[in-house]
Amino acid sequence: MTRTLQSYIHDAWWQPSASDLAAEPAVNIRDATTGEVVAGVSTAGLDLRAAMEYARTTGQASLSALTFHERAVLLKQFALALTERKAELYALSTHTGATAADSWVDIDGGIGVLFSYASKGRRELPNARVELDGPVEVLAKDGSFLGRHIRTTLPGVAVQINAFNFPVWGALEKLAPTFLAGMPTLIKPATPGAYLTEHAVRILVDTGLLPAGSVQLATGAIREVLTHSRLGDVIAFTGSASTAETLSQHPAVRTGGVRFGAETDSINASVLGPDAEPGTPEFDGYVRQLVTEMTSKAGQKCTAIRRAIVPKALADAVAEAVIARIAATVVVGDPRDETTTMGALASTEQRAEVLRQVHRLVAGGGRVLLGAGQLDDEHSAFLTPILLRFDDPHADRVHDTEAFGPVSSILAYDSDAEAAALVNRGGGSLVTSVASADPEFVARLTGRIAPGNGRILILDRTCARASTGHGSPLPSLVHGGPGRAGGSEELGGMRAVFHYMQRTAIQGSPEMLTAITGVWHPGAATSADVHPFRKSLAELRIGDQVVSEPREVTLDDITHFAEFTGDTFYAHTDEEAAAANPFFPGRIAHGYLLLSFAAGLFVAPEPGPVLANYGLESLRFITPVSPGDRVRVALTAKQIIPRETDDYGEVRWDAVLTNQRNDTVATYDVLTLVAKSATPAA
Repeated sequence: MTRTLQSYIHDAWWQPSASDLAAEPAVNIRDATTGEVVAGVSTAGLDLRAAMEYARTTGQASLSALTFHERAVLLKQFALALTERKAELYALSTHTGATAADSWVDIDGGIGVLFSYASKGRRELPNARVELDGPVEVLAKDGSFLGRHIRTTLPGVAVQINAFNFPVWGALEKLAPTFLAGMPTLIKPATPGAYLTEHAVRILVDTGLLPAGSVQLATGAIREVLTHSRLGDVIAFTGSASTAETLSQHPAVRTGGVRFGAETDSINASVLGPDAEPGTPEFDGYVRQLVTEMTSKAGQKCTAIRRAIVPKALADAVAEAVIARIAATVVVGDPRDETTTMGALASTEQRAEVLRQVHRLVAGGGRVLLGAGQLDDEHSAFLTPILLRFDDPHADRVHDTEAFGPVSSILAYDSDAEAAALVNRGGGSLVTSVASADPEFVARLTGRIAPGNGRILILDRTCARASTGHGSPLPSLVHGGPGRAGGSEELGGMRAVFHYMQRTAIQGSPEMLTAITGVWHPGAATSADVHPFRKSLAELRIGDQVVSEPREVTLDDITHFAEFTGDTFYAHTDEEAAAANPFFPGRIAHGYLLLSFAAGLFVAPEPGPVLANYGLESLRFITPVSPGDRVRVALTAKQIIPRETDDYGEVRWDAVLTNQRNDTVATYDVLTLVAKSATPAA
């Protein structure tokens, strides 16, 4: 009997009962190469409403107990677990028609996203549950009333509805930022590769590390998901533009406050510059990239190149080079065969759909230069690469119809303005690439097409070897695009995390903002009982402060510093020239001299918990210091960030240098590494 895939609901594996399956039979998934049934999917009898409520309650509670860094550490553990067992995923991936190279993009690509967010989460977010957005806004002259923006986790569940082409990457690239934000996830994979997504989730479950309710999986239809959604929930959809349009019109989205993000059809382009003639690295790179994008995942990529926009004088050369490269390098066949370079489409239904769209392209003015053939019998989903050419590059059909397979069309242009117009006819794209060594052409083109693209890849001889390629979304860069591409964003580093958080302006006294944010604000309470450099991370508290005695800055100090460092800028060495400067009253102290004096004023020199000073941030010199002025420094523990996997943490100190008139001389943040426990005396 065909195995019916399980769902993971309420922290347990679930599948429909026999009576539910009798009333609503499972949908069979077939091997894309052999046509054999791999598994069935069904959610008949699944209580979707209860699953979503479980995420909002149990999932939210378990994730909110963790800081950003604790969640990041778990993401790394998940990535390591998947890496250890990825051979199991590769074996299953062949059923989807994917070659080993295709599987690497899907499986290792997805694992890489987890690793990336695990690292970025610990580097770019505080070890806290609230994230600060932007600086403090002073709302009262005396500093008693402040404002700032914070981000906090949305209170609902993130439902990810994924496409069939990336069963692992699609799930993990949405899970990573969602989990890091502290929001529970319900994964809904597309049917053709659901068995692969299910196994990836099974590996995560087997770690025993998933916080309760943080991840659920529904392997089957969830048609009523928007009916059960409410304010605080997020729907992240990847698929067709028509389905996205239907979902976006649901009352839960239009008036109910449910956030809806879509990554949809995209008729992406690749532009060859006029300078990139045959024999140049740019021409060769363009052809190589175009063939790769036509054949990787059998062209079933939302980022694949559908329109090859080339100079009219080079159109024939491009067509000939592409056809020759396909003949020399592309072997269509069973992905289990090591000689195969391009596998099957996801299903025979998908192959039929691609051929329908190719026929539409031909009817709309496209000429077939290569392909339009299918291999084997009716049970397999093979399709050879298809290259078209449109004599009229402005024909509507090539700009509004996507054949989601190994299909691309060549369009010729006369000017860079026309090239840009052709790119923009796509109505909004995930990505456009440009192959050219001419900076002026690239700059003009980019300025014209950037508003219609989520990403632009520039390919030239300098970066060709290092380039990740047209069709590779990266965790640190935005994946998404305007218009037809869905109008949403995924990935993009912390930008993706913030999609699952609410930005809120808070206003209040320094004391209240300090309590809310975990970051000390000037005017909030301080403590000066013990020098804070004598305290370990366990003992240190926000607001611990040391205020130094004053130190006079002499003319000899300034002269010596100038001679010793070689910084003999006239403002420090020439009284007449300095006095002529509108910013200075005469000779003044070097800013870096003042910083050095400040360090000497606040430091505790004996060995102790402070291990290292690793930088300054936000440094501003505000009031010049003249010979005879006296300066003092106030150093306050501003933010404490323990490191989850180290025996030390980071402390950010607020440093304010003032003169004898209490004028602010300089402000900056001092960054130190501090031991978690007391360091024994030397």
